[in-house]
Amino acid sequence: MHNEPDFASETPAVAGLTNPLQGVANALAAVGTVWIFLMMLLIVADVLGRNFFDAPITGVAEFAARSVASIVFLQLAAAVCSGRMTRSDFLLRIIGKRSPAAFKALEVFNVIVGALLFFALAFIAWPELTEAVKIKEYFGVQGVFTVVTWPFRALIVLGSVIAAVAYLACIPSLLRQPPFNGAQA
Repeated sequence: MHNEPDFASETPAVAGLTNPLQGVANALAAVGTVWIFLMMLLIVADVLGRNFFDAPITGVAEFAARSVASIVFLQLAAAVCSGRMTRSDFLLRIIGKRSPAAFKALEVFNVIVGALLFFALAFIAWPELTEAVKIKEYFGVQGVFTVVTWPFRALIVLGSVIAAVAYLACIPSLLRQPPFNGAQA
């Protein structure tokens, strides 16, 4: 009988590593989770008000649309710290069986690329944030419902930077990790 190795405990290599940003990441994820719960309550209240009382809550759709991206970026660092960022590791597992050093090098490369991508995202989003603050950008209908956009844009920048730093903070622990040997855990 052929036993396949259990790679779930071995990959991704950042899973289970110590990360000094874990507390901050968990706090941001908790804020995002509470935000989701409050958005659900608001949407249910809007649906009930719209269907049963003919009194919808103004701006719920706009606020919910802006909230989705903010919530995602609040929870990115927690995904990075826990090793749950989406990726395909089929080829990595094959390489890990043949060369533990190559496996570790590719894991470090993955972490560095992830950090660079999130820093680039923050860099790209920064001018939009500063412009939104400068011109007092808002969404909604003036006189009916308006919300300033800069807090939503700021959460995208903040979430990107913290996710990038969380990736970089994985490197020391990743380098101390024992080599991948392809054996069952």
